[in-house]
Amino acid sequence: MTVSFATDPLTLAVIEAGLQQVCNEMDLAFSRSAFSPVIAEADDRSDGIYDRHTGSLIAQGELGLPVFVGVMQASTGEIIRLIREGRVAAPEPGDVYIVNDPYLGGTHLMDVRFAMPFFHEGGLFCWLQNTGHWPDTGGMTPGGFSAHATESEQEGLRLPPVKLFKKGILDQEILSIILSNIRVADQRIGDIKAQAAALKMGERRLTELLARYGRDVVESVIGEMRERASSLMRAKLATVPDGRYESEASIDSDGVVNEPLRIALTMTKANGVLSFDFSRSSAPCRGPMNSVFATTLSSVYLAVRHVFPDVPLNAGAFEPLRVLRPEGTFLDARYPRPVSGCAAEVSQRIAEAVFLALVQAVPDLVTAAPAGTSGNFALGGFDPGKGTSYVMYQISGGGYGGNAQHDGLTNGCSTIGISKTTPVEVLEQYYPVLFRRFALREGSGGAGAHRGGFGVHYEVELLRGEARASFVMDHGRFGPPGVLGGKDGAPNIVRVHRNGVVYTPEHLSKDQDIQIAAGDRVEVLTPGGGGYGDPVSRPQSLVERDNLRGYYTQIDSRALWPMASVIENTNLPPYETKTKRP
Repeated sequence: MTVSFATDPLTLAVIEAGLQQVCNEMDLAFSRSAFSPVIAEADDRSDGIYDRHTGSLIAQGELGLPVFVGVMQASTGEIIRLIREGRVAAPEPGDVYIVNDPYLGGTHLMDVRFAMPFFHEGGLFCWLQNTGHWPDTGGMTPGGFSAHATESEQEGLRLPPVKLFKKGILDQEILSIILSNIRVADQRIGDIKAQAAALKMGERRLTELLARYGRDVVESVIGEMRERASSLMRAKLATVPDGRYESEASIDSDGVVNEPLRIALTMTKANGVLSFDFSRSSAPCRGPMNSVFATTLSSVYLAVRHVFPDVPLNAGAFEPLRVLRPEGTFLDARYPRPVSGCAAEVSQRIAEAVFLALVQAVPDLVTAAPAGTSGNFALGGFDPGKGTSYVMYQISGGGYGGNAQHDGLTNGCSTIGISKTTPVEVLEQYYPVLFRRFALREGSGGAGAHRGGFGVHYEVELLRGEARASFVMDHGRFGPPGVLGGKDGAPNIVRVHRNGVVYTPEHLSKDQDIQIAAGDRVEVLTPGGGGYGDPVSRPQSLVERDNLRGYYTQIDSRALWPMASVIENTNLPPYETKTKRP
């Protein structure tokens, strides 16, 4: 089918790039002015432009988290719906709404969204929205990642859409309610102002773009961008053979009941449409590993974008994708089901299921499973040295799966975004901790013709005072699966060293309120990626290279790649001593 477009290609390209730049500048303004290291250093945030009628995505920053693509357009749509129903006050110039309700197009409570109506020439033109991960929103556990929560109220303060800024003025009463319900409240005002400032940056830049090209031209381009993205995605899906593909992924446990949760996917390609049915998945769970539908939907979108990354990022790219609402499963959470693990963990298992289905159809385009966990680690306490309370939140990378061309990436960011680990030097400056180790986790990549990448191995010591440690991670029971004969990557490991005794959580990668004192250490080994293809077909030169670099021991190399000879290398010091930090 041939599609004709009205806008000349040059104008289209310039305005499309201009809208992208608006979002990029919002991203940069947000990170550069935020107080919290998780935003300022780790970039756990996103900014975008959304349709005034439906909330559908127009453009999103290249530096934002992909998982927020579907979530933020769902959130904008919910705000628009509530305004139409008269349940939320109508927008006026200068207003900024705040919302973190997971059941209104959200993720978990820590992902706080700001939405600004953008007016031009007296009328509403679009919505600007951003999301930032706040280090704490109250609840039973510092940092919000409660591994044992059984209802939403235990996870923190839940905000419906309300105007935090009214005609440009910060509402002090609403601010007081928020700050009275979260830890380290005096530090959140910096993030609030940064989040609002990012939207103001977008307002200025979008005003300049409209002044230069005119409202009618820009609106015409926006419509054409969507049509082109839809057309290109359909062309990409044409490479996927028609058929029915099934796959499964597992969650270690829900943090309360120590049994795996099943994600069962039936993917169907027919008539140019790719459909996803998760209805055979586990029932809603007691613990916080339920996923709201907006996150489930967005997880499918981001997984497909991993496979077809050159399709422009707007709502048109999602039109040929159909995700059936998995009612009655833990992937369609309803209030008051707890959901703190949905965005950072369950979303990645959903993406993994999509990868495992697509690799059957287009094996040359899909990787084996990546580490698939954000490694959520929160530490909250009182620092007697500074005389202040604190909440430290850390995410960590892991191995990506191998693919048809090469080995998996080592210490890559999570599947759901581009957020990176906060530099240990920054964490040591802000909090009373010392990282005794931060190294590659040798041997963690799954064997294959192209092996998986490696996870990381870190140990952090509390220097003074007392604190509570909490974890919401995954892939501790099962490592990331290999594909096409490749072996699984190493699973996640958590150990807490307290007064000479090693504690391992019952749920392996999930626990909360673990009391630690000065001198105690938290040790985490993140998963490696799955292997791609039969290990026997791996070139001997690559096996020897990995062995010489100390990635695998001679014993492991011989076991994983029995057809290859292994070069002895006695010059490398033992692993336990070579990675320790003084």
